Amino acid sequence: MNQSAICAQAIRASLGNVEVLHGIDLDLPVGRWTSIVGPNGAGKSTLLKALAGLLPHEGEVSLLGCPPGHFRGRQKARHLAWLGQNESSADDLTAYDVALLGRLPHQPWLAPPSAADHAAVEQALRATQAWDWRERPLSHLSGGERQRVLLARALAVQAEVLLMDEPLANLDPPHQVDWLLLVRELVKNGKTVVSVLHELSLALQADELVIMAAGRVTHHGACADAATHRALEQVFDNRIHIQQVAGQWLSLPKLS
Repeated sequence: MNQSAICAQAIRASLGNVEVLHGIDLDLPVGRWTSIVGPNGAGKSTLLKALAGLLPHEGEVSLLGCPPGHFRGRQKARHLAWLGQNESSADDLTAYDVALLGRLPHQPWLAPPSAADHAAVEQALRATQAWDWRERPLSHLSGGERQRVLLARALAVQAEVLLMDEPLANLDPPHQVDWLLLVRELVKNGKTVVSVLHELSLALQADELVIMAAGRVTHHGACADAATHRALEQVFDNRIHIQQVAGQWLSLPKLS
């Protein structure tokens, strides 16, 4: 039986006085890419934040088979990396310095970056094709370029588990494909990736889909399974159709 990367039990969370997540149970295995999808307001981002420990919630979340609370602070940050929606960083920081922030969990207090830190940052910036403008401040980068730098920051952590909320924001189609190939390489090397995506055809390239509606998980299954396709069509009111094209499952609009 595969080890769990993240195991959530009876997760409830509220925004303001409104309960958004209603008792979610979820078991995500190590070394897999899971995409969380669903209509607007389904609770996808809220769930991801709860899994990351960034949002107060009821219930328990365990990481890498260890009980809740086993990993704390910097130790947890070495095992779990986060890329959030619409994240910002100081505009006067260079792309290199932003990516270097991903190495903070590995550095002793007030210690300068080590050779391993610099090597990890270079690897991450090259992986996101941001190395050539590493000395440019964030204020001089486009939205897509900034997103690639923030992705490099998450990669530089070299965590076993990566949680990404709308990682394709501001990326053009070729760089979306680059992201997909990068995730595939991470999983091939034993990492676990959990992503919230609106791009259903790209989400279908994952290993597993978690489908949400109204703060609940309506289906969790392999992306290639017919039952997953039916559940995905149903959650979008049968206005989409899942079809295989050139060996890949795609989400197509249902026009009639």
